[in-house]
Amino acid sequence: MAALTHGVAEVLRRHGAAYLAHHTLSTPQAKAWRAIVACRTAALGGQQLACQSCGHSHWQYHSCRNRHCPQCGARAKDAWLQGRLAEVLPVPYTHLVFTLPHDLNALYGAHPRWVIDALFACTAQTLSEFAANPKWMGEKNGKPAFSLVLHTWTQDLQRHIHVHAVMACGVLAADGQWRAPARKPDFLFPVRALSKVFRGKFMAALASAHKDEQIGRDPQGADADWRKRSRQLYQHDWVVYAKTPLGGPAQVLEYLSRYTHRTAIGNQRIRAVDGQGVVFSVRADAKGGKRMVRLDGAEFVRRFLLHVLPTGIKRIRHYGVLASACKGAKLAQARQALAMPAPNPTALESAGEFLRRVARIDAAQCPCCGLGRMRVVQVLPGPARLPAPGQRAPTPDCRGPPCGAR
Repeated sequence: MAALTHGVAEVLRRHGAAYLAHHTLSTPQAKAWRAIVACRTAALGGQQLACQSCGHSHWQYHSCRNRHCPQCGARAKDAWLQGRLAEVLPVPYTHLVFTLPHDLNALYGAHPRWVIDALFACTAQTLSEFAANPKWMGEKNGKPAFSLVLHTWTQDLQRHIHVHAVMACGVLAADGQWRAPARKPDFLFPVRALSKVFRGKFMAALASAHKDEQIGRDPQGADADWRKRSRQLYQHDWVVYAKTPLGGPAQVLEYLSRYTHRTAIGNQRIRAVDGQGVVFSVRADAKGGKRMVRLDGAEFVRRFLLHVLPTGIKRIRHYGVLASACKGAKLAQARQALAMPAPNPTALESAGEFLRRVARIDAAQCPCCGLGRMRVVQVLPGPARLPAPGQRAPTPDCRGPPCGAR
């Protein structure tokens, strides 16, 4: 297999036409496609930098900033995590995963917005009810602090709809004090009980939406078969997975960084792209082993596009003490109850400052002589409109001038 530029953009360029010959893109899919293919190429514009010492020059092209682009997100994720520093409390945290049965995948395909909102709502209601139970938290009607992150994929890009919950072990009581859990088990809540309550809430929401025709016809059967479908869904295991409580704020932020702003597949996992297909790595076992999977190019594109979210959907949502409606007052109470110092305001970093802090790269230093400073000598504006999916766009060349530039 020939060595090529590996990445989702390369797959779309090489195999996009085969996919488009038999499929129609939704508006969000078309937008993501255009952005990913154009990301960090002359199509988005950029600037030419030149060294004041040795005369070396090169072009830097703009990123697309699309949330589904594997090349983007590092700086956005870091800025998001920096903003969370003031929200992480000095208490243990637990990580839970709420997963929908795969029998609901067709419903998600037909009504993704409804399924996502219902999944968030039912997960949040389940956790809030357990947190308000003095049997588990030692405080009746205490206010918890947790965040939910939506993922829709497996390692091999199949549809697998679930949310990751990262929850503080404790609640804010009505008197402004922080209450630790009544017990100190290996898990904050019993997962079987969580699963049953979560299933009941989602099925109740589904029955109500079906009755009120909010979601139209059941994509997996006639409306007359609703009772049968309901019984089948109740018989499934509604998986709730829990890990032992996490440690302090540093471990919590490290954990969050694994799940926020993640795309369905990172470019580093794509090992080869040729005229027939794509080879990428997947996790083989819990110990970190890897195995290779090969897919037909059009099938890879199909699976990747399964995970492009509808416009306006928020993948990360906060609840309880962290909810935007009450975060200012409630979070301050929780911090005071835990004797935490007042948070320092987070300054907005420039791209150069971010690279220096995270990657220890000085973008202004000449990569050729290492002595001179790089300065902008020419600017290439971006286009008013990107090429449609399947149309030819400028190929990435981060060292040579773009078409029309001298």
